[in-house]
Amino acid sequence: MDNSVTQMSSGVALGVFLLFCRVGGCFLIAPGLSAVQFPVQVRLFAALTLTLALAPIVWGRAHLAHFAEDPIALVRLIVVEGLIGMTIGALGRAFFSALESLATVTAQLLGLANPFGVELDAGQASAPFATLVTLGATAVLFAGDFHWEILRGLVASYQTIPIGADFDASFTLRQFGGVLGQSFLIAVRVASPFFLYSILINFTLSLVNRVTPQIQVFFVAPPFVIAGGFALFYFVVRSELSQFMDAFASWLTWG
Repeated sequence: MDNSVTQMSSGVALGVFLLFCRVGGCFLIAPGLSAVQFPVQVRLFAALTLTLALAPIVWGRAHLAHFAEDPIALVRLIVVEGLIGMTIGALGRAFFSALESLATVTAQLLGLANPFGVELDAGQASAPFATLVTLGATAVLFAGDFHWEILRGLVASYQTIPIGADFDASFTLRQFGGVLGQSFLIAVRVASPFFLYSILINFTLSLVNRVTPQIQVFFVAPPFVIAGGFALFYFVVRSELSQFMDAFASWLTWG
């Protein structure tokens, strides 16, 4: 009797800890949830809260207790659960990384590539324009309750990849390839108005400089180029962010 109770308690404790490994791994990388603006203590308590909320799922998994008898198998299980959680978070982060990359390119095209930007990720400071776009997308992520979809996908992962399953590296690489292609495609679509604007404005300035070589057009034009870029950003930012979040929500639902 006491032995069975001890094994059940060991299985429950181990299952809760394994839940925390996957949830914590996801919180380390997932967009929005891993932002440095959230203190580490807040993210830690959020991960613990979600873990305890999901704990009843694994309370009946008494067969997990035998892993405690094999340290090597237990360490392997912990590493696999952490990798699965980080993979889920990294797949979502790929969309925001692609958006930030294209926003940085856009900032260079508009003459706004100031290196002294706001640090959204630890050790990574981007141009202020790219920070503005990424921060806006992150705000929409929480305002539209898309972070709950990330958590829903995390919960659903236990049906697809149950605790104790092997980490399929080839399947993970295929998923990353598909997500990277999809994320950069939508990011290029979002940044396309600024690419077109840069091509048109530079072509126009080249013609003006060719016609009137006495005027240093490229020294006079930057303020007007930046003003035009901000005007274009004002008119298209709502639709572009909506298009990006729609694609992200579609991936969360069907990906």
